[in-house]
Amino acid sequence: MNRELWLLRHAKSDWHVDVDDFERPLSRRGKRAARQMGIWMKQHQLVPDFVVSSPALRALATAEIVCAALGLPAQVIHRDKRLYGQDLDGLKGTLAECPVQAERVLLAGHNPELEALLIDLAGRAAVPDQDKLLTTAALARLIISCDWSRLNTGCAELLAITYARDLPKAR
Repeated sequence: MNRELWLLRHAKSDWHVDVDDFERPLSRRGKRAARQMGIWMKQHQLVPDFVVSSPALRALATAEIVCAALGLPAQVIHRDKRLYGQDLDGLKGTLAECPVQAERVLLAGHNPELEALLIDLAGRAAVPDQDKLLTTAALARLIISCDWSRLNTGCAELLAITYARDLPKAR
C-alpha cells in the first residue's frame, strides 16, 4: 500500500519578540501563510489521517492553523520533541511510531531537518536544485512505498512542493 508523507515547514516566525527559540511565535505574515496553506489543502482534499508536530511554538501554531482550516480540531495534533533540533534518525523514529493504518501523515517541523528528510527519502536527484527547498509554510508531498517503521533512503517519490507564497491570498 502506498502512503503519503507531507512535510510542512513552520510558517514565518516573529523575530521581534524577545524569547528563546523554542517559544518564538508566528508573525502576522506567518499566520496568514499557514491559513492559506490549510485552505489550499482543503480545496485539494489533502486531509491527513495523522498529524505530528514539533512542540516548538511556531511549528505547533502552524499545525493548529492548518488543521483549523481543514476542519480538524487541535486535539488531533501529536506533539513530538524529536521534531525539534534532532537529526534524521529522530525524525524517522517519530514516523516509525505512526499508526500502521495511517495513509496520509502530516509532519510539521523545522529546517534543516525537514529538508534533510526530504532529500534522504526521495534522493538528491529527485528534488529541485535550489538553495532552500522548504521555505516557510512550504508543503512537500511524497509517496512512500513502505511501512512507516521501514523508512529508508530512497524509499519515496516526491510528488510536489507547494509554497504558500505562490498560493492565492486567503480571505
